[in-house]
Amino acid sequence: MTEQSPIQNLAKSTFVYVTFIRTTPEKLWQALLQPEFTQQYWFGVTMKSDWKTGSPWRMTLSDGRLGDTGEVLECDPPKRLVLSWRNEFMPELTAEGFTRCTMELVPDRGAVKLTITHKSDVADSKLIKAVSGGWPTILSNLKSLLETGEIALTPNP
Repeated sequence: MTEQSPIQNLAKSTFVYVTFIRTTPEKLWQALLQPEFTQQYWFGVTMKSDWKTGSPWRMTLSDGRLGDTGEVLECDPPKRLVLSWRNEFMPELTAEGFTRCTMELVPDRGAVKLTITHKSDVADSKLIKAVSGGWPTILSNLKSLLETGEIALTPNP
């Protein structure tokens, strides 16, 4: 009998996105969490929670369907937010279970460095593949909205 390598047990899927936004950490924090902001840059999506550690959170899509849910694992405004995250509207993604999304905000030379790290314990995760296409679009819109007052990209038809 051969022993399994511990490396094999650590197979995960990870997506990391870093952007710099000309704003303050407080304004960026507000934009990430308040429904009146998220609806503008996230194509009508709203996120709701009291944003306290241990609290549930939910994302509602523009058509009213439940998009994603989870729990607030860490909340240190306006520096760090860690969420457990599960897709609720695509069965093949829901089946993968919960992922972990970390948002870190660090002031940097008159801007804020925003790092999004989305991880799954599932190797070759379909959810991580999906968010790797979604996060860049959403965060481009967020950056444009905060810096110019307008979003850069409109929803796909």
